Amino acid sequence: MSARTKARKRALDLLYGADLRSEPIGTAVAAEAVRAEAEPKRESSWGYARQLAEGVEEHLVEIDELIETYAQGWTIARMPAIDRAIVRMGIWELLFNPEVPDGVAIAEAVAAARTYSTEDSAGFVNGLLGRIAQTRV
Repeated sequence: MSARTKARKRALDLLYGADLRSEPIGTAVAAEAVRAEAEPKRESSWGYARQLAEGVEEHLVEIDELIETYAQGWTIARMPAIDRAIVRMGIWELLFNPEVPDGVAIAEAVAAARTYSTEDSAGFVNGLLGRIAQTRV
């Protein structure tokens, strides 16, 4: 597993946990920063995980508006929390991180959905992120 994939998993844990606890993402990031200092062997994944979580937090309103607009038949409240976190990360990578190619952002999000959610979620994530990616072209 690449360092970026590990970082995405770590960011997913942060976003998902914050959502379940109804706490600000920044609070979850701060707690993880303390933990990261205590575990230097995990440092390679922390930088990008933090960037990803903070990026989602910074653009959360815009990201959630895109989800509401392009998630055909689904509201954010109706989505499983894990799917919300995965889609939010995917959208941030698509729109706010030019270092990540669209195909990679979508593929990583679909793989996360397949691993941590359901097979149906993987198709939903793929379709939603694909529609959002097409709006930028």
